[in-house]
Amino acid sequence: MRSLSAWYFFYFAFVGIFAPYFALYLNHLHLSAWDIGVLTALMPVMRLLAPGLWSLIADQVGRRAVVVRTAATLAAVSALALLLVRDFWGLFFALSLIAFFWSASLPLVEAITLGHLHDRSDRYGRIRIGGSVGFIVAVLGAGALLDVVSVEHMPALILLLLIGLAICAWLVRDPPPSNRVHHRDHVPLKVALGRTEVRAFLAAGFFMSAAHGPLYVFYSLHLVNHGYDKTTIGLLWSLGVIAEIIAFAYMPRLMRLTTLRTILLACFALAVLRFLLIGWTPDIPFLLLMAQLLHGVTFGAYHAASVATLHQWFPPRHQAHAQALYGSLTFGAGGILGNIASGSTWDALGATFTYSMGAAFAAFGLLLIWKGLR
Repeated sequence: MRSLSAWYFFYFAFVGIFAPYFALYLNHLHLSAWDIGVLTALMPVMRLLAPGLWSLIADQVGRRAVVVRTAATLAAVSALALLLVRDFWGLFFALSLIAFFWSASLPLVEAITLGHLHDRSDRYGRIRIGGSVGFIVAVLGAGALLDVVSVEHMPALILLLLIGLAICAWLVRDPPPSNRVHHRDHVPLKVALGRTEVRAFLAAGFFMSAAHGPLYVFYSLHLVNHGYDKTTIGLLWSLGVIAEIIAFAYMPRLMRLTTLRTILLACFALAVLRFLLIGWTPDIPFLLLMAQLLHGVTFGAYHAASVATLHQWFPPRHQAHAQALYGSLTFGAGGILGNIASGSTWDALGATFTYSMGAAFAAFGLLLIWKGLR
């Protein structure tokens, strides 16, 4: 389990560098808001395309851990290109390669983790905490570092983290074969995906990821525009992830007290509130603080509840495909919509409109969970 926690650490440490600060690096290169939106959208684009392909490769190979190691190693090699390019198309090519290999691993590692846990999926959050810690270390360390050195060093930081991810990937092992019978073992994957509650859940996840688009692309720029320094920005990002860690730690108890549907409804409702606070009250530190604390719900509790839902609905033989489809449609397709839409409205209509749009996306997801999951 320690190797899985270490893998999550470096995987989300990369997110802790990329999400808060890479837009600042692109802005430093004098790229437009549209260019920044397109380049940062490459991550969700590849999270749409790559996981399904890599899960098929894993099925052919028969060993998910081998594919995880290969993808992580190629992601680190691809990051070398970031040291050499500064123009839009060079960055487009380099980020496409990094994203294609980096995004391949998560659904497979999620399936490996759930395989090791068997029927104790409520303990998933305790392993996944490693990723939250990695995010905090990266976002705080980079925030403090970038206050004293140039953002020009961003590519080197990304390369170092992806090398760490590749090293940890070689320590991941497949779970032993399970003889347990899942209550849906006999149901074909296509039939399972056609159920009303599955379609509603995946569509809601699409809108939840779209709602987070303005956060992941423009949150740091939003704070810079309102006078916050990079150390404070790093602290705010870290505060959100501390709330996420607390949510992961208490999810086993929460899942015993209430239903997954109730948890998901609360996550979407509080996401609406969170993005309205960010968009409308950036000059009120207390409310901005409250909005970041809600990250524990809108990401931490939401993701843990989503993984547990998929674990309940799909048997082990379908887990990798289910996780890949979930990642593709939510973090992939939903992320594309959120990134492109926020890049289109940021300069033209402003931050308040853009974050209100994110709140509207979350409201659509809330409606889908309310109507679709009975």
